[in-house]
Parts: sequence; C-alpha cells; structure tokens
Amino acid sequence: MIDTATVALAALFTTVGPLDVAAVFTAMTASATPKERQVYAVRGVAIATMILLVFAFAGDFLLNSLGISLAALRTSGGILLFLIALDMVFARSSGALTTTSAETDEARLRHDISIFPLATPLIAGPGAMGVIILLMADSAGDFSRQLVVLSSLFIIMLLTLSILLMASQIHRFLGVTGIQVITRISGILLSALAVQFVFDGIEQSGLVG
Repeated sequence: MIDTATVALAALFTTVGPLDVAAVFTAMTASATPKERQVYAVRGVAIATMILLVFAFAGDFLLNSLGISLAALRTSGGILLFLIALDMVFARSSGALTTTSAETDEARLRHDISIFPLATPLIAGPGAMGVIILLMADSAGDFSRQLVVLSSLFIIMLLTLSILLMASQIHRFLGVTGIQVITRISGILLSALAVQFVFDGIEQSGLVG
C-alpha cells in the first residue's frame, strides 16, 4: 500500500505540476481581484478533479473496448511520462504540462479561466489523465489499492488548490529560478518512474523471456 501511495503521489504531483500551474495562474490573474482569483482556483480544481475521476473510473472500460492491454498501457504511458519529464528537466514547453502559445492567446480573451485553461489542460492535462488511467488499471481488482490511488488524487488536488490560493506569495518567495529548480528535480524523478513503467510493461507483455 505504501508503494502504491508513493508511486501515485509522485506521478500525480509531477504530471499535475502545482507549482508550474501556480506560475501560469499568477500571470493570467494579474488584473483579477483576490475574490476572483479564489473563485477561479476553487472552480478550476473542482472541475479538474471531476475530469480526472471520469478518466479514473472509465479508463478500464475504455481500454477493454479498444482492446488495449495493461502491458501496452504501461509501456506507452511510460514513454509519454518520459517525454514530459524531458520537458521538465530542460524547462521547455510542448503543451503536455502547460498551454501552447495558441491556447494562451485564446485564454487571454476569456474573462473566466477556471475551465480553460486552468482545469484543462493546466491541471488535468494529457499527462495527468494518462497517469490516473494507468494507476487505476494497474490496481484493477484490488479495491484497497484503487482507494489509495483515489486518495492520492484528492491529496494532490487539495495541495494544488492550496498552492493556487497562495500563488502570488509562493511565486514571490521562490522566484522563477526556485520554481525551475523544483521542476527539474521532479522531472528527474519522473523520468526514472517512466522508465520503470516501460520496463514493467515490456516484462508483462512476454516479449522478453
């Protein structure tokens, strides 16, 4: 159970990236009032949580419908996470963890950013969606492990909400350099976790005897 919780918390924290989300959130709400920022944060995290819960519970049905094995999901999920980890380590943006330039331009025209781009793709992005499906599928048939995964999701969402509510103070305290250091360290850990997913997927597939 401890291993499941550790992997779930680490994978969700790095793919959601609360500090990165907070940095973008601070920039996009620079002209908003404190009350508006609070509303955006609460609504955005709530919607992102619902999106990830849908993927958590519907993921297994989706995999079975498409005929995708858990081994294939582990391998492909590991590759996706590794690409995300590279973005984090080299501090670059490909749209997997942050918004693309086109999405950012569109978001500037919107008054309410809680759904787009905050809830998705910033919080509930491709990486987080893939991870929650992988974690739940990996725990299929074991209710206690799935409960641990869901509990980890709620913990990360609560942490994300807390960071968003204090985004301005955190950004001033850490600065761009501090946030990038934490992001790079998280990227290194995520890359190791991603490679382990790939190894497990290949081993489970039976391709290597």
